[in-house]
Formats: sequence, structure tokens, C-alpha cells
Amino acid sequence: MAMDFIKESLDPRVESRSTYLNGIQYHYLFGQPKGSPRATAFLFHGWPDLSIGWRNQIPMLLDMGFLVVAPDMIGYGQTEAPHVPPESIAFYSFRRIADDVKELARQLGVSRVILGGHDWGGAIVYRIALWCPELVTHIFTVCTPYTAPSKSYASLEEMVKSGRVPNFGYQLQLAGGQLEEAIQSREQIRQLLNGLYGGATSNGLSGFDVKTGVHLDRLPQLKQTKLMSERLLDFYADQYAKNGIHGSLNWYRNREQNFKDELRLTNTTIRVPVLFIVATKDEALPPSMSRAMDKHIPHLTRKTVDTHHWALWEKPEEVNQMIREWLEETTIQQKSHL
Repeated sequence: MAMDFIKESLDPRVESRSTYLNGIQYHYLFGQPKGSPRATAFLFHGWPDLSIGWRNQIPMLLDMGFLVVAPDMIGYGQTEAPHVPPESIAFYSFRRIADDVKELARQLGVSRVILGGHDWGGAIVYRIALWCPELVTHIFTVCTPYTAPSKSYASLEEMVKSGRVPNFGYQLQLAGGQLEEAIQSREQIRQLLNGLYGGATSNGLSGFDVKTGVHLDRLPQLKQTKLMSERLLDFYADQYAKNGIHGSLNWYRNREQNFKDELRLTNTTIRVPVLFIVATKDEALPPSMSRAMDKHIPHLTRKTVDTHHWALWEKPEEVNQMIREWLEETTIQQKSHL
């Protein structure tokens, strides 16, 4: 059923694949353009998304001549979801993900890649550029600002309660056990996803806010989100029901592991060209969070789209145009300097 939906929903040039990366089975979408690819683009999703979240961008990149790879990240969809404990949270660390992506590139015979990311996927691509700089030629991110590694540790709770990032209050709920204890069945997962993607009650109350998280009591009362068809929502619910939501929530529990790993990094500057598309109405990752990016990214281009967090779906034409024009400009410039 899942494969049928993917075939029906995506460009016919895209196929579903799976492979083992450093011992973990990953699922990924693989798109082959007509003729020899001009370059390879790896696309990374966030929470609560899947590789198919890039369905509006993949055809555009294929039309441009790029080979496209979009994995279900560890903990999501058809990729394995190690349970923590007994497994280590290091499975969900940026360093581990960078190693997995490097291995996937090796298996595909690719030495250099363009990286695209949204939400957690944006955080992933910045860290891949730090851990594997030799692999990366360009980066584009939607909504996610770059935050350089720090030499001093602050817990998520400290960050939220100090007022530094009150918009991350919801992450305290996700990192704790309350949500995954409450959301067990496929129908509960479907209601959760509906709320996270904008479903609201008949009197306009949302199922989620960034300061407190998911309003569990409202989920059964929510009307269908406008961002997803019933069939798409069913697909997402089926994919998340395979392993439950535990694995995807481990991404909100990896802060200390990432901090310890990143103490080894000697460079925190990203020197490849970077396109950052900020969503003006994004409450989870507001534009103000990106103020310091220029200090760490010398070749930064900023673009703005007037939408909320789900910019890839809400304004796909605008986002695609920004990515297309930037890639055309920067890849041509790079070739002219070779």
C-alpha cells in the first residue's frame, strides 16, 4: 500500500529504495533525471514529516538535471527506529547522521552533494557540512537557521525557562514521555498529525502551540487540516504507526549527545554557498533566530517567503523559484571558477 501511494503521488522518475547504512536500514526516495546528472541533491525532512514531504520540490530539481535522494530519517517512516533505551541516543546524533549520509553517498558513487533541509532537516545539513566538509558543495534550508556549536552546555529546559527560546517550549513536551504515552494507536497518531499540520476545532482552537506543545484534549475535536488530503494524512499515519512516535521524538533528546560530540569540531564556519529561506510567520523558528548567521556563513543568501512553518507545502511555487534561481546562479558561478 505504501509503495502504491508513493508511485501514485510522486513524479514517475522517482523510485523507492532501501539500504543499510552503518548497520541501520534506511528507506529513501531516488530520482534520476533524463541524461547525465549535473549534480546530486540530498534532501532531509524534519518532524513530523517524511521524505515525501519534498514531493513538491523533487520534480523541479529533476527538471534542472539533478539526481535527487530523499531519505526517511532514522526514527521515521520505513527507516529503522532504534528504541532508547536500550539503544544509545547517539543513533540520533548529528555526527552519526553525517556518517550515514557519507556512506549513502559512497554507495551511490557520489563524491560531492548539494544538501537541502527543512526543520530538523535544516539542522542536519548544517552539521553534515561541519562533520564532512569535503562532501558538500551547496546548502539550501527552509525555515531552519544556523546555530553554531557552543563550548558551554545549556539544557533544553534551561534554554526555555530562561526566556532565550520560549518558542521551544513545545520541545519539552516532545522530549518528555507524556506525548508518546498518550499517542499509541494509529488513530491517535492520525489525530496528532492532523493537529500538528494545522487542524483546528470548529471555533478556531488549534491542536498545537509552540510554547506548550500538543493540546491532547483537543485532538479528537479537530477538523481536517487544509494542508493534507485525507489520503495523504492516512499515508503519514500508516508510516508513523509502523514504529510509533518514539523514534521521531528522540531527535528532541539528543542535545547533550550533540554537544559532547561537537566539542571535537575545530571549525564552525560553513564556507560553501548557503541559501536560507525564512518563513515570516513561522512561530517555531521565527526570523529573529537567524540574526547571527552571517557571522558563521560568509557566502549566505537570504530569501523570504510570507508563510508559516510548512512553507514547502503552503507556498511551493515561491519556494521552488527561490531554490531554482539560486542553484542556477551559484552552480554556474562555481563552474566558471573551476
